Amino acid sequence: MEKNSTLFDLFRKTALLLFTPHCFDNYFIDFNYFDGPCFSSTLSKGLGIGIILGSIMVKLPQIIKILKNKSGEGISLPGVTLELTAITIHMSYNFAKGYPFSSYGDTTFLAVQTVLIAALVLYYKDALAQSVSYLSIYSAICYTMMSGLTPISVLWSLQSINIPIAVAGKLVQAWANFKNGSTGQLSAVTVFMLFGGSAARIFTSIQETGDTIVILTYLASTLANAVLVFQMLYYWNAVASKKKAQ
Repeated sequence: MEKNSTLFDLFRKTALLLFTPHCFDNYFIDFNYFDGPCFSSTLSKGLGIGIILGSIMVKLPQIIKILKNKSGEGISLPGVTLELTAITIHMSYNFAKGYPFSSYGDTTFLAVQTVLIAALVLYYKDALAQSVSYLSIYSAICYTMMSGLTPISVLWSLQSINIPIAVAGKLVQAWANFKNGSTGQLSAVTVFMLFGGSAARIFTSIQETGDTIVILTYLASTLANAVLVFQMLYYWNAVASKKKAQ
């Protein structure tokens, strides 16, 4: 009997990563499977965990493409830096507010991969010193923003201007694509995954934080990502048509 109790306690602790205590009792003790708020909450947490797992490799195709071609051609460093700024502000604000990791954890992995992309772009431009400096300065900024040195009021102010920063980062890249007439070394897999992730985050943010600024940030980011998705499809079809004509 004691063994069964221990196993159930272990199962409960594991399940609470996905369910709230109330919803766990609803589903596994009271066997009530028709609780609307619990369904929404569980769906939100499930999506959040799925997005975090996906974010571990969302920009990996982009990084592999740069390493394989030994080039960051077509990737806008200002655009990447603006995107990294928006990600870092969002990550720091959510961390300081104590929101569930499932509601923002993907930004942690996105930040690591994005700063690596920026460093690689500089490295393949034969700017090793600048690449190392970029990584060092970014690490110092992260420490300052997430160690408690930065007041929450300042982080809130930064988050409030994060929407134009997030949009600007995407639009700078979109403008570079337009000027080049192609998407260069941009990875289609990465672009589509970022769009899907930001769209899903609108729902999880409503469910888990209710923070209007966070919700609006993801809404704006989804619209900006949609522009890159459109370009990816447009230039993909244009290149295919050109090859067919030749």
